[in-house]
Amino acid sequence: MTALAGQMMHMPLLISSLIRHAARHSADTEIVSKRVEGDLHRTTWAQVEKRSRQVAQALARLGCGLGDRVGTLAWNGYRHLELYYGASGSGLVLHTINPRLFPEQIAWIANDAQDQVLFFDLTFLPLIEKLAPAMASVRHFVLMSDRAHMPAQTAIPGLLCYEDLVQAEDGAYDWPALDENAASSICYTSGTTGHPKGAVYSHRSTVLHAYGSALPDAMDCSARDVILPVVPMFHVNAWGLPYSGALVGAKLVFPGPHLDGKSLYELFEAEKVTFSAGVPTVWLGLITHMKAHGLKFSSFKRTVIGGSACPPAMMKTLQEDFGVEVIHAWGMTELSPLGTLSKLKSKHDSLPHDAQQRLLEKQGRVIYGIDMAIIDDDGRSLPWDGQASGNLVVRGPWVIGSYFGRPESPLVSVDGEPGWFPTGDVATIDADGFMQITDRSKDVIKSGGEWISSIDLENIAMAHPGIHEAAAIACRHPKWDERPLLVVVPKPGVALTREDVLGFFEGKIAKWQIPDDVVFVPEIPHTATGKVQKLKLREQFKDHQLPAA
Repeated sequence: MTALAGQMMHMPLLISSLIRHAARHSADTEIVSKRVEGDLHRTTWAQVEKRSRQVAQALARLGCGLGDRVGTLAWNGYRHLELYYGASGSGLVLHTINPRLFPEQIAWIANDAQDQVLFFDLTFLPLIEKLAPAMASVRHFVLMSDRAHMPAQTAIPGLLCYEDLVQAEDGAYDWPALDENAASSICYTSGTTGHPKGAVYSHRSTVLHAYGSALPDAMDCSARDVILPVVPMFHVNAWGLPYSGALVGAKLVFPGPHLDGKSLYELFEAEKVTFSAGVPTVWLGLITHMKAHGLKFSSFKRTVIGGSACPPAMMKTLQEDFGVEVIHAWGMTELSPLGTLSKLKSKHDSLPHDAQQRLLEKQGRVIYGIDMAIIDDDGRSLPWDGQASGNLVVRGPWVIGSYFGRPESPLVSVDGEPGWFPTGDVATIDADGFMQITDRSKDVIKSGGEWISSIDLENIAMAHPGIHEAAAIACRHPKWDERPLLVVVPKPGVALTREDVLGFFEGKIAKWQIPDDVVFVPEIPHTATGKVQKLKLREQFKDHQLPAA
């Protein structure tokens, strides 16, 4: 028997459909950018769509064909947004490169992806002058600038000007009808161990992610929002905000390279920003600036914080001191990136405030499009009781099935069912589906066979009024195999002692889980995406001698 076919229109889910929708239904909604040049640029969704078509024409004139990769090293701004749509919408594959990676990694990534054209901001001109000879696949280098800001001399032969390319085209271009499963963009993992690995997204996965991320129990985006993505457009497509912003027709505000607390605060206030997203380290700088000057927000109401666990003390400060709702989130490059966000169910409305807060401090519940499980080392699923801790695995239409150019599959089975992606995180899940990361599998501290969560230790330390940042790592111990060592950055002008810090843990955690020692450092190393580099810390303190009990 043949199943009855649906009689709906066949409309493939394409990235070009997002920008066409925004241009048609939110034509005059603003896109505001703080440029590298220092000035403020204003455009609209309608103008961005037209210039994106001009970008598509320019790329075709440069000889780019279906499936060719187009690299970018650029900050958050309108030109980068035009490339998001002009490249992907025309059937090319946008490759956003993280400029904070080591230069050797940047060149390696460009070559691995086989980028044909590389667009880059003025900031990165000296870097590209050094790296250009090593980027064997790149045929054209384009400076994202107008003619007035082009360098008089450069080591890059045939350097092209972005505005010259765009203005040479008329925009009379029709977005092609593509296969929705075709590649649209590629993002590489930060590569803390070995070479970075590429995650290739499709048009379908990107549009579905935009839908899912905009839902009320996710980022809750609407046309009434003014969205400022602090998370960079070179980091997993700014968590999808350039796409979900177009989907709902929101005003977007781009900070460019101006990410210090003062610049961000002034932009938030001037443009009446209502919603933002970024990693914890960015909010540290903004909070410090605001507290030092006695400032408050006039319009900013909520933010998504992810990339690494948000310390409860930071959530409390933003919520109680500044009136900003914090939506704790978790995701990965391999998930496009959103997996979970922490929003309460109606059944939790009657809970005491402290009980609600404990739930909101977790990484949260999945949005439709993601499924998850926790498993033991043998692939058996563990109960959702908020106590059992296991390896977190996920699956869904915006989760990768394999890495670019790598034939081996990373996927594992759960209770004999194949097709789950292992995240490398260790987590618990409670009966209501709230997931909480307890550690990275490689970062968990195993003391005498018992696990100690480094995240729990860090969250307690970050609540200390004299601590700016903290990281907990495993340190070798002759009896217990490993014991926790706390690495601390004190706040400016604060004199801390080991006893001050360890005494702060008393009564907040089991005695045997309290760190054995504390070391004070001027700064903690971070990855290119803002996560603490625990691998580097473990190497730095591998010979540290813990005090005798």
